[in-house]
Amino acid sequence: MTEQRQYWIDTLARIIDAPLKSGAAGELKKRMPVQDRAKWDAARKDNYACLEAAGRTLCGAAPWLDRPCGDPSEESLRQKYAELSRKTIDGITDPGSPDRAPFHVPAEQNGGNPFCQSLVDTAFLSHAILRGRTELYDKLPPRVKQNLKEALIESRKNRPIRNNWMLFSGMVEAALYVMGEEPDLMRVDACLYQHEQWYKGDGVYGDGPSFHWDYYNSYVIQPMFVDIARTFKDFFPEGNCGENRLDLAIKREKRYAAILERMISPDGSFPVVGRSVTYRTAAFQTLAQAALQDTLPEGLTKPQVRTALTSVIHRCFDGRDNFDENGWLRTGICGYQPGLAEKYICTGSLYLCTTGFLPLGLDAGDPFWSAPDEPCTSQKIWSGADMPADHSI
Repeated sequence: MTEQRQYWIDTLARIIDAPLKSGAAGELKKRMPVQDRAKWDAARKDNYACLEAAGRTLCGAAPWLDRPCGDPSEESLRQKYAELSRKTIDGITDPGSPDRAPFHVPAEQNGGNPFCQSLVDTAFLSHAILRGRTELYDKLPPRVKQNLKEALIESRKNRPIRNNWMLFSGMVEAALYVMGEEPDLMRVDACLYQHEQWYKGDGVYGDGPSFHWDYYNSYVIQPMFVDIARTFKDFFPEGNCGENRLDLAIKREKRYAAILERMISPDGSFPVVGRSVTYRTAAFQTLAQAALQDTLPEGLTKPQVRTALTSVIHRCFDGRDNFDENGWLRTGICGYQPGLAEKYICTGSLYLCTTGFLPLGLDAGDPFWSAPDEPCTSQKIWSGADMPADHSI
């Protein structure tokens, strides 16, 4: 195993350890800390935080959990966390479990708000199933499979906001489809068609009708759009532009991945702009997914991306105060920085950072891990190297 892969695994294991051990013990609600409670929406921890922690932890860890590896120490660790993950899924979906999550909360029980946060993290859990189906679904006992299906079906009662939330409904349908259930194709077509309407150009979608300077194209929009389109490619082959929907989505993903890689500075820092910046490495989920799925743009090599993402992980997680004394993530980007969090951010929210680690789903012999080191784009440019000019699509 390379030193860089070992570093990624050690860091991911440190991140996922507390939520998965707690979830496997049926004590996620009991053990999860309540950080910065005064900033949260009312009852957020009781209603949503545990589903957030479970769904987001698994969303990024799933590709690694789903790929057996030849290195004995890594394989032992992978099997350990895969088993903890299955027990966690059992806990949040079993109606008799103290950790059973609400997959739908009616508006009258949600402060009058018709938009239920449960939809968001049901979608991240669903994405985890797509990314790690063997370990996170196929190996579940029949009882847990049924509970999981019923939980996802329950989430259909949730009404999506007309922005990136529409993809959450589509992602739930994608997971139900791969689990053998009949998907609601109207929800799928609506979320894909609407986002095609919101495309702004040069690889970037609006989050709804408006453009926002933030990382939601990476947190949600691009990864979910591509994976939903891939899951249903035989149902909806053409988008509203007359082109193959999946091919066009990947073309746009490639451009956005190229932009993301260029946003990583030589020291691993990156612009801190927009909402939800405390998701840390999730800002680069689209780049990580492109590496995982071999859809990187021309001219951007896997070793370059490895260098870039490794520098970001070091920048975000090597400092002090990222974890509390019990191993739970604390709010911030590179340490404890609670002022950076919006009122919807709680402890469970932070675990979306795992999506920056998607390339761990690649075999250790893949060029992402085995090819010689190569500087990332910013390191090349700022060391004086001559480079081809960047162009829009």
